[in-house]
Amino acid sequence: MARPVKEAAVAELTEDFKSANATYLTEYRGLTVTSMKELRRSLGSDTKYSVVKNTLTKIAAKNAGVEISDDLLVGPSALAFIKGDPIDAARNLKNFQKENPLLVVKGGIYEGKFVTTAEIMQLADLESREVLLAKLAGAMKGSLAKAARIFDALRIKMEAGAPVAAAPAAVVEAPAAPAVEEAAPAAEAVAEVTEEVVAEVAPATDAAETPAE
Repeated sequence: MARPVKEAAVAELTEDFKSANATYLTEYRGLTVTSMKELRRSLGSDTKYSVVKNTLTKIAAKNAGVEISDDLLVGPSALAFIKGDPIDAARNLKNFQKENPLLVVKGGIYEGKFVTTAEIMQLADLESREVLLAKLAGAMKGSLAKAARIFDALRIKMEAGAPVAAAPAAVVEAPAAPAVEEAAPAAEAVAEVTEEVVAEVAPATDAAETPAE
């Protein structure tokens, strides 16, 4: 390979490493051209699956600040540069491997750190970001609906306890102090409802802040 071609290939690989959300290193020995096309299709348009030269990959990885063991850069290698969800890509690789055991997943880079084959398979078993967000939205919707029902119940209760009509004009006005005393139960009711709402919403919020492992 001519030097300018090598330099261009290294530059492209370096940019792929830098821009990818994750990178999975595979060995495709024994896969047919048709199988390779099926693999690229299964990974989706957000993943760039490229056959690479190990020496150039090593240089590009170093330029991008990525650590890949020399032991993994042997044999016919191909890199999956993930631009979308790394969990979906790991799941697609795992599913493809079930039907095509000749594909070997050797390791990869996830969140800037090296991950083993076993760790990639663990990622494949996680739920995708979209599924987790959908579950979170459902939980929050249910909690907000309960909160709305509680507030409605409070409003009805307060309206039921309010005077039906104003007192006649001839009646002497009551002192101001009792009005404060009458407001106290309403304030206590609001505080009680607020505590109930917080108790309902808190589980969904905690679930949202806990990252999947």
